[in-house]
Amino acid sequence: MKVLVIFETVEGQTRKIAEFVEQQIRAAGHEVQMFNAADRLGPLSFDGISKVVLAAPVHERRHPEGFEVLVSASLADLKARQTLLISVSLKAAFPEGMEEARDYLTELEMRTGFEPNNEVLVAGAVRARSYGYYESQIVQNVALDGRKVELVDGVREFTDWDALGDEIGAFLQAAP
Repeated sequence: MKVLVIFETVEGQTRKIAEFVEQQIRAAGHEVQMFNAADRLGPLSFDGISKVVLAAPVHERRHPEGFEVLVSASLADLKARQTLLISVSLKAAFPEGMEEARDYLTELEMRTGFEPNNEVLVAGAVRARSYGYYESQIVQNVALDGRKVELVDGVREFTDWDALGDEIGAFLQAAP
C-alpha cells in the first residue's frame, strides 16, 4: 500500500509529527510519499495512493490558509481515498481545551467541504525562542490560558507520541 502524507508546518512541530507518521508507515511495511503543502509549486499526485494522512497546525484559531486551499482543490482525490486528518494545536494538550481544538477542525471542514474518514486532535509544542513579544503573549495568555509551563532549551512538547502511533497504526490497518 502507498500512503501520501500532506502536511504544512509553521514552527516545526507539525513537520516533526509528519516525519513520525512517515516512520510509522514505513515500519508497517508500506510505501510513503511526503508532500509539504507550503511548496505551492510542487507537483502533487494521487496516482497509486491508497490512503492519505493530512497534518496541519492551528495558529490564530485556524489552520494555514494554503493548506485549506490545497484540501479544497483536492476534494475529489481525497474523497476517493481513506483519509486521516491530524489537527495540531496547543488547546489539544489540555482536557478543557479539547472542545476548542475540535472547533478548529470543524471550521476547517466547513471552509473546505472536506470530511475526513478519520480525524485526530494532537497537542503541539511551545517554541519560545521563535516568538516575538506579541507571539509570546498570545501563546502564554491565549493558547496556554495563563498556565506556567516548564521549557527545556526554550521548547516544551505536548505531543503524545504513543497515542499518535496508535492512531496511525489503526488507520493503516483499517480496511479501505
